[in-house]
Amino acid sequence: MNWDIIEGNWKQIKGKFKEQWGKLTDDDFDAISGRREQLTGKIQERYGVSKDDAETQIKDWQDKARDDWFH
Repeated sequence: MNWDIIEGNWKQIKGKFKEQWGKLTDDDFDAISGRREQLTGKIQERYGVSKDDAETQIKDWQDKARDDWFH
C-alpha cells in the first residue's frame, strides 16, 4: 500500500499501528501524525532497534496493509 494513503488516513489506521507497535503511546501517534520518518524514530526509541530494523518493520507492515482497514 502506498504510504500517502496511510498518511492521509492516519486517524483511521492508527489502531492497526497500535496492534503492531503496542509500546507506542497515543501521544507518540499524535506526534507522528502519519509521517514515516517520525514513526521510524519512535520505533527505534521505544523498541531499541536500529533505523534499518525499524524501517524493515514498517515496510513489512505496509506490505500487509489492506484497503478494508480504511472503512
